[in-house]
Amino acid sequence: MINVSEVLETNKMIDQEHLDVRTITMGISLLDCSTESVLQTCQNIYDKILRYASSLVRTGEAISQEYGIPIVNKRISVTPVAIVGASCCKTTHDFVKIARTLDRAAQDVGVNFIGGYSATVQKGMTRADELLIRSIPEAMKRTELVCSSVNVGSTKTGINMDAVRLMGDVIKETAMTTKDSDSLGCAKLVVFCNAPDDNPFMAGAFHGVSEAEAIINVGVSGPGVVKHVLESLPEGTNFEVLCETIKKTAFKITRVGQLVAQEASRRLGVPFGIIDLSLAPTPAIGDSVADILQAIGLERTGAPGTTAALALLNDQVKKGGVMASSYVGGLSGAFIPVSEDQGMIDAVNAGALTIEKLEAMTCVCSVGLDMIAIPGDTPATTIAGIIADEAAIGMVNQKTTAVRVIPVIGKGVGEVVEFGGLLGYAPIMPVNRFACDIFVNRGGRIPAPIHSFKN
Repeated sequence: MINVSEVLETNKMIDQEHLDVRTITMGISLLDCSTESVLQTCQNIYDKILRYASSLVRTGEAISQEYGIPIVNKRISVTPVAIVGASCCKTTHDFVKIARTLDRAAQDVGVNFIGGYSATVQKGMTRADELLIRSIPEAMKRTELVCSSVNVGSTKTGINMDAVRLMGDVIKETAMTTKDSDSLGCAKLVVFCNAPDDNPFMAGAFHGVSEAEAIINVGVSGPGVVKHVLESLPEGTNFEVLCETIKKTAFKITRVGQLVAQEASRRLGVPFGIIDLSLAPTPAIGDSVADILQAIGLERTGAPGTTAALALLNDQVKKGGVMASSYVGGLSGAFIPVSEDQGMIDAVNAGALTIEKLEAMTCVCSVGLDMIAIPGDTPATTIAGIIADEAAIGMVNQKTTAVRVIPVIGKGVGEVVEFGGLLGYAPIMPVNRFACDIFVNRGGRIPAPIHSFKN
């Protein structure tokens, strides 16, 4: 049983080292909201979200005040809307009506984001899946809080290259429809391979069909805490001590999340789902995964040794975290979003970090190429090729990978784009200019790897 003394032990982490609970995310099943009428389905969705989540924000704030733990975001995830809207949505405009309903519900309950405007098409697309995917640009333009995700591959099924090619077009169109806000719509859109059903982090959160009616998932964070304890070690400390230090720190961070999850579950009358152990950075100075890698011994993130250092960090975070929580899930690793991590931004500006190196790093961490601004004239086929590469890493390595790139319309390499808040800012990074059109236009499905056959 967790007691208050465990939380008091972490006061310094909270006060000085940016420890926070990044999100309490309530997952809500919308399967029983589906009807043959779009208007009735929308009303059912709105009513159910308000019924379950009306006190989510108030509860999170009360827990934060009572225990002195910053809880940065309160969020909602819902059943993939492509499933919910399959019976009633006959056009892309029908799906956009559901997106706007989700947005209205999220604003009325006061959460930061709502995720689940999603489709899972790793093996093939239904008519509803395709309609939802094609509706994403308009949905992102006409909503503020709705996040969208599409799962295009898995270790068991391979990679749906038709969906990958379509997502290249959708990302470009989303960038164009939101160009007046520096293509911000793309920051709310992520493409997955092996997407988990219980991820509390945006933009990829959705409530899987195998989940309970409603659940509470919590994402903890503490890059600044890990950085601080590593910097306190004597110079030349060996890897055994280094790893033990990270592991013990991850345990303490996760215990805070476990307390918050249990309290939120009890007060809201909703079962506790999982704790996501991911180290999620922010633009705040010192709250950076890149800074941790440099504390391990790199001059800059991106230098030789970066992938090994990140693998070490990811593994020790998981080893420490799994001992601190009853249920661990989601993504659970170290995030490397460029715009949300000041250390990553500095590494890009110094010329130490490229997209190619970031891709190599995604082999050993969570989750993928994340919050990367690229030139607005990047072809849709090139974006599709980037998605295919990242999906292949996830498929072959039996892990979750993702792509959240932002082709900023009207801007090019060397310019900077400001997103604000936790989304931060980013230098626009160069993309390989050689074409992959013939490859991504072949169509069909890349088969699953041989090691996927484990029934």
